[in-house]
Amino acid sequence: METLTAAERLAALGHESRLSIYRLLVEAGHQGMIASAIAEKLGLPAATLSFHLSHLSRVQLVRSERESRFIRYFAEFETMDALLGFLTRNCCQGQPCLPSASACSPRNAASAKGEPQS
Repeated sequence: METLTAAERLAALGHESRLSIYRLLVEAGHQGMIASAIAEKLGLPAATLSFHLSHLSRVQLVRSERESRFIRYFAEFETMDALLGFLTRNCCQGQPCLPSASACSPRNAASAKGEPQS
């Protein structure tokens, strides 16, 4: 990851509302959340939420999918991993020492619960 890209992503998360939105989407996992549920949970007006989601999408921290007349938003776990990797590169003398968000993938979550993988 380029330094400028990392700086843009960190700047996006540097705003209290955007950080709250992103943390909520990370907590929601791969099921994501529809915009109205995010607005209700965080007490944000629709226009404000739309502005912040647009910013997070522009720096590729979130993605969206249309579901009928709703839009569902998801945290981009791969982008989060790349950003954490950038921040911790050469940590612990270059040895991998931190878990990655890829452990949250639907396949890994199913195996952790003992469910059959498809």
